[in-house]
Amino acid sequence: MTAAAEEDLYQNPLITRYASREMAALFSMRRRTETWRELWVYLAEAEREQGLKITPAQIAALKKNIANIDWNVIAEREKKVRHDVMAHVYAFGLVAPVAAPIIHLGATSCYVTDNGDLIIMREALRLLAAKTAAVLAALADFAQKHRALPTLGFTHFQPAQPTTVGKRATLWAQDLALDLAEIERRIAELPLRGATGTTGTQASFMELFNGDEKKIAALNKSLLKKCGFAKLLSVTGQTYTRKLDSQILATLAGLGESAHKFATDLRLLAGKKEIEEPFEKSQIGSSAMAYKRNPMRSERICSLARFLMSLPANSYATHATQWLERTLDDSANRRLTLPEAFLAADAILELCANVANGLVVYPKIIERNLTAELPFMMTENILMAAVKAGGDRQELHEKIREHSQAAAAEVKQHGRDNDLLSRLQNDAAFAAIAHDFRRLADPSLYVGRAPAQVDDFVKQCVAPLKRRYGKRQLGQQIKV
Repeated sequence: MTAAAEEDLYQNPLITRYASREMAALFSMRRRTETWRELWVYLAEAEREQGLKITPAQIAALKKNIANIDWNVIAEREKKVRHDVMAHVYAFGLVAPVAAPIIHLGATSCYVTDNGDLIIMREALRLLAAKTAAVLAALADFAQKHRALPTLGFTHFQPAQPTTVGKRATLWAQDLALDLAEIERRIAELPLRGATGTTGTQASFMELFNGDEKKIAALNKSLLKKCGFAKLLSVTGQTYTRKLDSQILATLAGLGESAHKFATDLRLLAGKKEIEEPFEKSQIGSSAMAYKRNPMRSERICSLARFLMSLPANSYATHATQWLERTLDDSANRRLTLPEAFLAADAILELCANVANGLVVYPKIIERNLTAELPFMMTENILMAAVKAGGDRQELHEKIREHSQAAAAEVKQHGRDNDLLSRLQNDAAFAAIAHDFRRLADPSLYVGRAPAQVDDFVKQCVAPLKRRYGKRQLGQQIKV
């Protein structure tokens, strides 16, 4: 049987189309294998520190051969023994024969699989944190640039009180700021499984150390330091609790929520021709409609986010069905769910960075859309001004209601411009403030503290993270 060409086999689009090579490499077989081998080195070193007969030569042989991987040997051995970890133990022993007798000493498979997953996921979380910070910073810069540009607000996707383009952008950025805080919390609090044996009782280590519990504690303390974690799980079964997986996936799904909201808003604004994502000179929007400028990046963000947001339910079910100390029906599921969640989150942030750094604003369209609805927004201020000038509040309110209904009918039924202001100006009830209508028509009067809110948000939420991550690191995460 001849080997199939890549084009003849299914390729995961998260790898081939969407996620960064950096994230894909984190979940590669090479990274997983080398992490396992590093963990076996750490175990041997820690056991030697506690007096087991493990020689410096054995540890040196293991270290020398961490990257010396024969994939064919591993694959053939796994076919024979039907156990991936033992196939790796065998292959590692072949390239470091002097150390073969002490590899995996006292450990269960989950020593490398679970601790390895935690190490890799922590690194992946760090990568996502930096990328989230970069997108957040880009949106904050955009918000500051357009902090005072009035735009029509919407509730229920119906015209509402004006806001500013910058203020709206802070809503997107704030969601990401909350996501970043949650990612950073997960990184800081993520525990190591450690060496706890087959069912988590450390019975094998009690045997190795002749019942000396202090040596077992010291062993795990050493492993903790070598792996760079701050704490161990207090107790485990055979595995670390799969609750950790569901918490991490919920955090990643939170990124998906925020990105989906951001991209959906952009799609709505693109439909109104107010703000667009970047569009290259030679980019094709439609195979049939040559004029189209479809928001394809935003649509892709929503598509990937929908996939990402579906994954936590899978991890909830996995945790809920772990029988007693563990059952193996989590294994194949986690091999799919965990990497793909990180790859999807990474791809989403790559797209968000691209979009956030190339947003195109059309102030004239924004002004036109706002002007069409502004007369309705002005009515409260007109009412207050007319009352101050001596009018009767209830009578004036009824006049405004009647004129508003008539103006709305002109717009909706006849397709004409909104003539509410001219109607009010020509009504004797508002003669006392007719001279003030031009001032009252200034959109900036209706955006409240929106510009100042942008300044406050940037100062309180974004400036600290820019200092924390640094300009260089933030710039490295943005690929346009």
